[in-house]
Amino acid sequence: MKTLLISASLLGLTACAATAPSQTRAIDPVVAQENVSAPVAPKVVELGGLNNEAAAERLYQALINANYLATKVAPTKVAVQFGDNQFLLEPSINSAGIDRILMNRFYAVHPQLQVSQELPVVIGTLNQKLNFAKFVLLDQGAVIQIQGTVTFADHVEIEELRRFMLWTNGGLAQVAQSLPDGIDQYIRPIPLMQQMVPIKP
Repeated sequence: MKTLLISASLLGLTACAATAPSQTRAIDPVVAQENVSAPVAPKVVELGGLNNEAAAERLYQALINANYLATKVAPTKVAVQFGDNQFLLEPSINSAGIDRILMNRFYAVHPQLQVSQELPVVIGTLNQKLNFAKFVLLDQGAVIQIQGTVTFADHVEIEELRRFMLWTNGGLAQVAQSLPDGIDQYIRPIPLMQQMVPIKP
């Protein structure tokens, strides 16, 4: 897990900027019209007033339009690829309060480690010392769930989600540095999306 998480933090997506060339040149009216007509990826996703299922569908469409690899894995849950990692996003819309998007990562625990008395102690220590995510043991220690929460009111920016996933990857990379060498043989990420297989012509 140490190697995986360190690689994930290095391969996380980062924003990039491009500057326009300083040279002046003639603009083709046809090209200019095509540029104006091109669809623009949404920067803000409006989720206020929706139920959780409709919010998940709108979030899914916004991620696809913003060129993320994403898929619906349940009526209220969207899996998204972020670098080498996959997050499960689950909108939780509250008309009377603060809206949330729960962001989850899941890891399978080897049977030898499930019976260890040290694993619950490590999970408890992580929850006491860290504030970027909550660590939970599920299925009698067979699964580790790592959950963070993005809060918002009515709408959320795609950039907020990107930064939160990047921040989570960085936090998990720091956690990995404190774990013993070879732990990645006992704790492995659970894939949320089917592997994409290229279609041969």
